[in-house]
Amino acid sequence: MRSPASEWDYGDVAAAYVKRPAYAPAALADVLAAMGAGSGTRVCDVGAGTGNVALALAAAGLSVVALEPNAAMRALGRQRTAATSRICWVGACAEATALGDATFDLVTFGSSFNCVDRRRTLAETARILRARGAVVCLWNHRRLDDPLQARIETAIRDVVPEYAYGARREDPTRAFEEDGLFTVIAHIERDVVHRLPVADWLAAWRSHLTLKRQAGSQFAAVLEAIDRIVRDSAGRHIAVPYTTCAWIARRRSAAASATGREGRSAPE
Repeated sequence: MRSPASEWDYGDVAAAYVKRPAYAPAALADVLAAMGAGSGTRVCDVGAGTGNVALALAAAGLSVVALEPNAAMRALGRQRTAATSRICWVGACAEATALGDATFDLVTFGSSFNCVDRRRTLAETARILRARGAVVCLWNHRRLDDPLQARIETAIRDVVPEYAYGARREDPTRAFEEDGLFTVIAHIERDVVHRLPVADWLAAWRSHLTLKRQAGSQFAAVLEAIDRIVRDSAGRHIAVPYTTCAWIARRRSAAASATGREGRSAPE
């Protein structure tokens, strides 16, 4: 089955993708607390990339199946997570995981929910979740009210005037609840400031496929503009403020889901 992830091919930029900063530890801690997750919790991390979410979940004592369709990303993920036995890597897409029915307590999407066919993916997610299991969608958003990030945004729009972030900065509640399979139960936002080597942070921009798609032949020009701004403003390291946003949705019972699809209110 062909997945939209094939249209988001990170194979050529996997080495740049691994430079992306981690999610706010406080956000992940809040998610796990809200779920009552801990040792023994089984998680499927969908679109696991190079392992940012999987590593954090394993460190918290969870057992993780890291699902990643891209071979280059998966190889880097395996390297990064080789020291832990809590992570197992699987090559499959979000819409057809080939995993067993009702085998997971939690399914996570770390900056990957915008790369899938949402309806097919959520149906598959509901299938592999245990009763009353949950799905978590996370994104890292640069704080655009930061003066340096505001300059970068201006530089991007000087080249790509209609630049849009799309689903990455949208509330996914409607997508979760559309077919009556899930109910959103929490939205978490936590700020974090990452102090990163300038070279690494600039390298990570090469993996920004949302920008690359919209910039087209001007992508190199955009990267050069960002490079000039950052190197003129920072030393060897840069402090970048992010907000990690997370949405948690609970799987509904089969009876409630069926009632919801018929267009009537479905009691929990």
